[in-house]
Amino acid sequence: MLADVARGMAQDLREHRGWFIALGVVLILLGLVALAYDVATTIVSVLVFGWLLLIGGVVEVFHAFRIQGWGGTLVHLLSALLAIIAGLIFIRNPVAGALTLTLVLGALFLVEGIFRIFGMTRFGLSGWGVLGGVITALLGVLLLLHWPVSGLWFIGFAVGVDLIFRGWAWLLLGLGLGKAGPQATPARTT
Repeated sequence: MLADVARGMAQDLREHRGWFIALGVVLILLGLVALAYDVATTIVSVLVFGWLLLIGGVVEVFHAFRIQGWGGTLVHLLSALLAIIAGLIFIRNPVAGALTLTLVLGALFLVEGIFRIFGMTRFGLSGWGVLGGVITALLGVLLLLHWPVSGLWFIGFAVGVDLIFRGWAWLLLGLGLGKAGPQATPARTT
């Protein structure tokens, strides 16, 4: 029975392989546009993030007043107000928001990379885990060394690279589905 379900799912995927390929191509093209216009992509990303924070904060304020009487109302309200303030700052000045986010990301990558390096070596692990930690730490160092200029392009660059890799994955899935061909279902005897 499980094999029949898997075959049915595989057949459904093969029938829609063109959509996977199209999605992959569109995401790759959007990623290339994001890389070509990395500063604009950074600004748009920060504006979207700001609006998400603002809208989420406003909803949380209404929620905090709606559920008065539980012990966490004040903390809930303060958290919502912080989201609203951060959202307004990002919307009013997306460049400052991008610089701030990149500075925080640079510090996070540096510290996370160092922790991963020491964590892996402490437990006798090496190889890919240590290499990943080194790359993460180096990315943090590069972002911090080139800050504030890196704050103008890094978020857009990251969005572009993410879109390209996601698009590539969908494209490869769609192309791979074409190679799989139809699966023959063995006849059952009962």
